[in-house]
Amino acid sequence: MAIPQLTPEERKAALDKAKAARIKRARVREDLKGGKVTLSQVIDMRDDEVIGRMKVSTLIETLPGYGKAKAEKLMNELRIAPSRRLRGLGDRQKAALLERLG
Repeated sequence: MAIPQLTPEERKAALDKAKAARIKRARVREDLKGGKVTLSQVIDMRDDEVIGRMKVSTLIETLPGYGKAKAEKLMNELRIAPSRRLRGLGDRQKAALLERLG
């Protein structure tokens, strides 16, 4: 698939939108790490267009005491694919994740 040719204005708008999404996801991770929101609250935000695109592994790694290795191990135990995003979590996966971490 060819990359679409964007006008400078369209390119700037796309870059600004991507930057805003990264900032919003970073704020959610920061709030989770700081205890301002719970894991359950973040998972419930999965219908949000920006939050729903956050990887589950990134979310787990945000939690205190979890790094890449522990997050990967947990995801394997819960049978959650490494590429899974919040929006793609099924009800059983969500419940298992909350039971283990919540």
